Amino acid sequence: MRLSKSEKAFNILNLIFMIFFVAIIALPLLNILALSFNDANDSLRGGIYFWPRQFSVESYKTVFENQAIYLAFGVSVLKTVVGVVLHTFVTAISAYALTREDLVGRKFYTTLGILAMFVSGGLIPTFLVFKAYGLLNNFWVYILPVLFSFYDVIIMMNFFKGIPRSLEESAMIDGAKPFTIFFKIIIPLSMPVIATIALYHGVYQWNDYMTANIFVDNEKLFPLQQLLYRVIAQNISPAAQTGAAVARKTTSQSLQLATMVITTIPVVIVYPFLQKYFVNGLTLGAVKE
Repeated sequence: MRLSKSEKAFNILNLIFMIFFVAIIALPLLNILALSFNDANDSLRGGIYFWPRQFSVESYKTVFENQAIYLAFGVSVLKTVVGVVLHTFVTAISAYALTREDLVGRKFYTTLGILAMFVSGGLIPTFLVFKAYGLLNNFWVYILPVLFSFYDVIIMMNFFKGIPRSLEESAMIDGAKPFTIFFKIIIPLSMPVIATIALYHGVYQWNDYMTANIFVDNEKLFPLQQLLYRVIAQNISPAAQTGAAVARKTTSQSLQLATMVITTIPVVIVYPFLQKYFVNGLTLGAVKE
C-alpha cells in the first residue's frame, strides 16, 4: 500500500524524533561507560566522550574489593524478589475479588482504594507509624508498605474483566472452588499482565533508595541504590575507606561512575526478557467486546 505525502512526512518526523530521543538517553550512558573504564587520573584531563582514551578497570576492581557492594547487592536482590512475589500475589487476589459482582461492598472498597491513591498521610505520620510497628531498621520496611498498590490493582482488574465469565461458570459446574478457579484458570490466562506488574514493581524495588535513606540506619540493610546514593551525594566510598582508592590511584568520580554502572547492569539484563509483556499487559483487556 502506497503512503500519502502526509503519512510519509509523519513517518519521517517520527523517525527524527525517535533518533533524537534515543540519543538523549544513550549518549550520557555511553559517556558514563567510557569514563568508568578510563584511567581515573587521565579522565581529569577531560576530552573523553564515548570511548576510553586509556582503558582501565581499576575503578571496578576497587569497588569489588569491598564487601559492602556484595552485601548491598544481596539486599537488593532479596527485597526485589520477595517484594515482586508478594506484591504480585496480593495485587492479583485483590483485583480478582474486586471484579466479582457478588462481593459485598465492592463499590465501597473500589472508591476507598481510588481515594487512597490521591491522599497521603505525610512523611512524619508515616515515620511514626513505621516506628510503632517496629519497621525502622527492619528488612520488611522495603516490602510491607508497598505490598498493595491500587494503581496496579486497577490494571489487573481491567485485564480480569476481559476473561470470559463462562470459563469460571464451567469450572463451578465441575465443582471447582474459588481458589481453584483463581489459581488454575485466572492466573494462567493472566501471565501478560502479571509480568507487567512484576516488571513495574521489580524496577521500583531495585531503584528505591528513599526508603533506606529515611527509615534504615543499619548499613547491613542498605541496598545497592542507597550505597550509590552515599557514594554520589555524600561522597562516601566504602572502597576509599580501606585505602584501596589511593593504592590504585582511583578518584571519587571514577568510583561513582563504576558504582552507577554496576547498579544499572541487572535491570538492563532483565528488562529485554520482560519488555514484550509490557505493552500487551497494559492494553489487553482494555477493549471489551
